[in-house]
Amino acid sequence: MAKTNDSTDTDTDTGTDTATDTAVTDEAAATSALSTAPAEDRPGDGQAVPGSFGGVRKPGLLGALAWTARETTGWVRWVWRQLTSMRVALILLFLLSLATIPGSLVPQTSVDALKAQQWKDDHETLASVYDKLGLFHVYSSVWFSAIYILLFVSLIGCIVPRTWQFVGQLRGRPPAAPRHLTRMPAHATWHTDAKPEQVVAAAEKLLKRRRFRVERSEGSVGAEKGYLREAGNLLFHISLIVLLVAFASGQLWKSEGGKLVVEGDGFSNTLTQYDDFKSGSLFRPDDLDKFSFYLDSFSGTYERTGPQKGTPRDYAAHITYYEGADGPARKATIKVNEPLETGGSKVYLIGHGYAPMVTVKDGRGNIAFRGPMASLPLDSNVTETSVAKVGDYRDKDGNKTQIGFKGNFVPTLDLKTGMMASQFPALDNPALVLTAYSGSLGTDSGMPQNVYQLDVTKMKQFKEKDGSPFAKLLKVGDTMTLPDGGSLHFDTIKEWATFQVSQKPGNELALTGAVAALLGLAGSLFIQRRRVWVRATAGADGRTVVELAGLGRSESARLPEELASLAAALQPDAPPAAAETAEAAEAAEAADEAASGPASDPAESSEGARA
Repeated sequence: MAKTNDSTDTDTDTGTDTATDTAVTDEAAATSALSTAPAEDRPGDGQAVPGSFGGVRKPGLLGALAWTARETTGWVRWVWRQLTSMRVALILLFLLSLATIPGSLVPQTSVDALKAQQWKDDHETLASVYDKLGLFHVYSSVWFSAIYILLFVSLIGCIVPRTWQFVGQLRGRPPAAPRHLTRMPAHATWHTDAKPEQVVAAAEKLLKRRRFRVERSEGSVGAEKGYLREAGNLLFHISLIVLLVAFASGQLWKSEGGKLVVEGDGFSNTLTQYDDFKSGSLFRPDDLDKFSFYLDSFSGTYERTGPQKGTPRDYAAHITYYEGADGPARKATIKVNEPLETGGSKVYLIGHGYAPMVTVKDGRGNIAFRGPMASLPLDSNVTETSVAKVGDYRDKDGNKTQIGFKGNFVPTLDLKTGMMASQFPALDNPALVLTAYSGSLGTDSGMPQNVYQLDVTKMKQFKEKDGSPFAKLLKVGDTMTLPDGGSLHFDTIKEWATFQVSQKPGNELALTGAVAALLGLAGSLFIQRRRVWVRATAGADGRTVVELAGLGRSESARLPEELASLAAALQPDAPPAAAETAEAAEAAEAADEAASGPASDPAESSEGARA
């Protein structure tokens, strides 16, 4: 018995375990069938890898290659969807606007190299950090270019699918009328004695006259209007791409240079003629427009009295210019904000000053230098620092040396102030105060020098007989005799002007993009896309039931007004039934009486108002 019992117990336990295993297997299969997890996360044959984009990695080299290709493709698609989403495009546009802030606050090397270098000298600690971050050349830095290119790609990725979708919408037809038009936000219903076919035909004609796209079906008309709203969105986004392209082309092919021209001298648009020049990375010297000009004269007027005394009222550079190698001579006047336009270049007037004309003779009486002194304005009254460098000079004994002059030129001198500073920018009382040095100018070293500065580290200042520094105040026509026998004669005064020649090929394209962006934005804001349906069916009383409904793609207060206008325009062809008109008139009359009649009991009036 014991043995039999043991055997029975064993068989019983085995059967229970088998049933339990079967139940677990069925539950797992049911759970697997209901699961929404990706296939690679479910248990099964092969190696499941978390984060994959479908399937499992099969054994062997081919399985690994197939899985790697699937993963790579999946990640590329995911990154592309994120990059081309409107959210990322807005983020990149915001980052681009933030990236331009350092370009406005930190001096840029491409704009003013001297100012940028001065800033570095004044902030040595920050300069090294800013230099590593590229803050002195923001618009050509790697991080700015990365944001710029990503925004460009994102906008293209947004526009292309939306353009195809819009093309499909243009080719599509308005949808048929829904079953329950009275559930629409704006709708109208009335009965008429006109035939349903007549009402539908009249509605179709009316909607076409209102420039709706119309699709007629049995017993109803569907119409749609406002497709230009999406066209405005696309135009706005395309205009942003145009602006980016214009900005990029302007930076890559631009050229900009400055030139100081004295009255009577000229300028030819070649690289060797510029005092300073900067250009884009794709610029070539052959891209410069071929033109030249001479500065005939310069005129300036200033406020003579009042709190704005000395303020310039008019600057005008009168020039003669030539287009091309053998173009005819033409006269023109360049003023502030009124540049000369020739070819694709613009010549701006950006500065003005005076050039003292001097003649320097050496100790033997030979002319060593004749021409204008380099003069740089120091204040609004055109007090100038003046420098002249004479590299080929011989003293009275015939010894070869170099000589330099520096001092100040003042267009209006007033000795009563006790300062060598001009009191007015016009040439009312011009004077030139100079001192002289002899020695080495440093020009033979081959290193470039600033023409407005005189390096006196290897020079000695001339002295008077009593040992005091040698200096003279000169008027036009005066001569300063040097202790070594040389001399400087103050011949006359000429005016000079500084010009900036700019050539930016993307300006016209940028203007076109900006105008198109404004038009597209206006279209997307003010054009409302909406649908209208008109249905005419025979009612139970034998009259025709007219249903009119509208639906806008966005919230608009004009849709009910437009629907009311369509209903009013349709009613001459589908007039309301007489009984319905009488009921409406009685209801209106009752409403007028209730509004104008006196209330006998305030409580009743209040209760009626609540009702």
